[in-house]
Amino acid sequence: MASRILTTSLIAMAVAVAVSAADTMTGLLTERARSLQAYRVGNPLSAPVATLGSGDGIVVSWDLLGDEHEELRYNITHCDARWRPSGLTDSEILASGFNDARVEAWDYSAATTVPYVHYTITLPDEQMSPQLSGNYLLRVYPENEPDSTVLQCRFMLTEQTAPVSIEVTDRTDVDYRDAHQQLTVTVDTERAEVDDIFNDLIVVTGQNGRLDNETALSRPLRVSGRTAVFAHTPELIFEAGNEYRRFETVTENYPGMGVADVNYYRPYYHYTLEVDSPRDEVPYSYDRTQAGAWLPRRAGASDSDTEADYGVVHFALEMPEMPGAMVFIDGDFVQRRFDANSQMQFNHATGVYERAMLLKQGAYNYRYLVVPPGARRGYTSVVEGDHYETDNRYRVRVYHRRRGERYDRLIGVGEI
Repeated sequence: MASRILTTSLIAMAVAVAVSAADTMTGLLTERARSLQAYRVGNPLSAPVATLGSGDGIVVSWDLLGDEHEELRYNITHCDARWRPSGLTDSEILASGFNDARVEAWDYSAATTVPYVHYTITLPDEQMSPQLSGNYLLRVYPENEPDSTVLQCRFMLTEQTAPVSIEVTDRTDVDYRDAHQQLTVTVDTERAEVDDIFNDLIVVTGQNGRLDNETALSRPLRVSGRTAVFAHTPELIFEAGNEYRRFETVTENYPGMGVADVNYYRPYYHYTLEVDSPRDEVPYSYDRTQAGAWLPRRAGASDSDTEADYGVVHFALEMPEMPGAMVFIDGDFVQRRFDANSQMQFNHATGVYERAMLLKQGAYNYRYLVVPPGARRGYTSVVEGDHYETDNRYRVRVYHRRRGERYDRLIGVGEI
């Protein structure tokens, strides 16, 4: 059965596209890897950020399709504020252990039509204990093929010595209660040992976990004592966007939220989502979502990590073709990547943008982003619309490199 699953033409269409190991973005680098999650211990909807030395930890979990367990190993690389390898040695990064550990937590799927093995890593553990704050990239690889990569995943350890305060307003420098939101970020460096507040900080701001519109600032608007204030700069003005769309594939017995139809065509269940349409000219409507997150979930399961099945989910967006522009699905389940797996394709026969993906049963948030010709980032305005009322999640990370050190400390993380 496993071999049939891996060779079907449908899988070839729906699999996550392998990404280059030269980049440092979170991604799946083999077509069998699925359902990657990274979060702080105890909160599956959180970002993979833990406080160094606090007892917090990071969980990274994923599935490998197939019915056989594979011996996997992992290592970590420390990165600077821009996610480039820092060049530190293993002895500098780790308080204990070796930078080559075995993935010991795994379990077989239970009574699913698509067999898989579920793997979990929790850091720090007895095998590996990072001792520096900052950005990290975890790499998982087969034990007998150390030069191959199954997946790579970003996580962060923060010192929290520089408390971060964030204010959001819809009265922005570019419009008033219209299509944007603007941030003011205050960083208290009293305990962070920052010599030159004007020049030694890097403040990175992100919206809803997206990577394409992250911004970085290095000079504050003003400094008062040991407090730096970042404000009134284009880097802190964001398109407001719209609430994420939602669907649930928690059961194969009937259509869940956002699902129009469920059918079984051997060897997969197929979940056809309700056809989406543009919301750019539709009045704003509040909907409490999780900013692009997803959770594995199967109705009646005691452990959805191993009991949730896989099915093919069919997305459809009904709107005229936009020549030259690309339409992508945005959400954690596509690792926030603009690639062939997340890109919608226009079907000239139906006049609809379409994409099919093999996804684990669960609750999902998603949204459509349009990348215009020649652009390097996505925009919500074309399909979703921009509404100042939108409930966005902003996260700010503050980095500092002390004089004589060779790495960027992560001294503060704030969220609103």
